[in-house]
Parts: sequence; structure tokens; C-alpha cells
Amino acid sequence: MKIATFNINGIKARLPRLKEWLEETRPTVACLQEIKTQDEGFPADEFEAIGYKSIWHGQKGFNGVAILADGIEPIETQRRLPGDPDDEHARYLEADVGGVRVASIYLPNGNPQPGPKFDYKLAWMERLRKHAASLWAQEIPTALVGDFNVIPEDKDVWSPRAMASDALMQPESRDAYARLLGDGWTDAVDTLNPRGGVWTFWDYQAGAWQRDHGFRIDHLLLSPELADRLAAVGVDKEHRGREKASDHAPVWVQLRD
Repeated sequence: MKIATFNINGIKARLPRLKEWLEETRPTVACLQEIKTQDEGFPADEFEAIGYKSIWHGQKGFNGVAILADGIEPIETQRRLPGDPDDEHARYLEADVGGVRVASIYLPNGNPQPGPKFDYKLAWMERLRKHAASLWAQEIPTALVGDFNVIPEDKDVWSPRAMASDALMQPESRDAYARLLGDGWTDAVDTLNPRGGVWTFWDYQAGAWQRDHGFRIDHLLLSPELADRLAAVGVDKEHRGREKASDHAPVWVQLRD
């Protein structure tokens, strides 16, 4: 089983690139973030035409998450992250696919920091940790995947100094992510690339892609049941260099049957 995550940065603008990637790499499950469309604007028929069934949680203009499955109907189990009834952001979607619980996550960016956006980010991460703990306790084979907007360690960024003031790298952000891992979740990419140097995002500005000035913020966290099945991980970096690409590259994990 191959599970992938891809912050598409606008599904309408990137639809040709997204379909291209799906058909070329054929992940079993593809979790999308920043679809940036209302529910009625989601192009489900386009994915159905190439064999993917989908569920989605949209929002006008920004945010938005989706789960696509190759020939399998995703069975939705959770829409929106529990813990704050006033939070209307479309940032979390969870489903059962082929015996695995999969969550597509678009964690808040948190900039500028300090301030209310950073406070929202940290509160959201604590809510995620609480919900993840409930899944872990049920021993459900689970993959929490998506754009976590956290650079876990200095080895995960081209220049720690350049990003030092960013919300993605603040000690509070990193501590919250570390606590999640401490609860028993396995960071798949880090596990198989312990020296770091793996990027999943390159900004559109300042020639970041051309200079390989990137960092790792797209993560795949596995419960113990899935960590035992971890076979391979990868970043489809080449897709970031295509015309009208997202500023993120797809990231995937391969699980043994």
C-alpha cells in the first residue's frame, strides 16, 4: 500500500499537474491539502475518470483537504479536528481506506509570530495530539499525513539561520511536534533518512527551487501497526520542477502488505 501526501496549492490551478502525478505514480491513497475550493467546486469527476474515488472538505479561497483512493471508496470517519466547535477552517479529514485509517492534515502556518495566528497553531497542534492519542489507544492502523508546517530539526532545512524567525521553526512548534512523536508515532521520512537533507517545499521566491533552498514540512506519521510495515519512503521532487507546479512536492510511504 502506497500512501502519499501532496499540498497542491490550489486544485483548479494545478489540476493537470495533479492528474499527471496520479497517473504516473499511482499511489493507493493520495491526501491533498490547500485545495482552495468550496465543496461544490471540487473536480471529483476528473479523478473518477482516472480511477480515483474521493472525499473532500473544502473552503472558499484557502485551506481545504481531500482524500483520494485508487479504485476504493474512502469511508469518512472524521471531518474537522475535534476540540474547538468554533474552528471553521477546513484543515482535517479522516477516512478508512483498505483497512487503514488515513488523515489528511493541513496544520496552521502560524505566521506572523508571536501573535494570535501562532497561538492558534499551537492550540491546533495540542488538539491534534489529543485526537491522535485516541486513535493510537484504539490500536487502529493509522497514518497521519499532510502539511504540518513544522520543520522538526535543523537538518530538515537548507539554512536554519534563514528560517530562524519563522513560525515553522520556533521551539514551541518543534516541541509540539516532538511530543506527538513521543506519544508513539513514527516519522516515516525521518526514520529512513536519519541524516536529514530531505526537502518537500521550495518557495516560489528568490530562486529557492533553482538553488535547492528547501525544507521538510510535509510529514507521514505512522501508528505502531503501520510502522512495522514500513518499506520505503520518497519525495517526488521532479514534479516540483514542472510548469505551473505547486511549491510542495508529493511525499509518499510504501507499506508492506
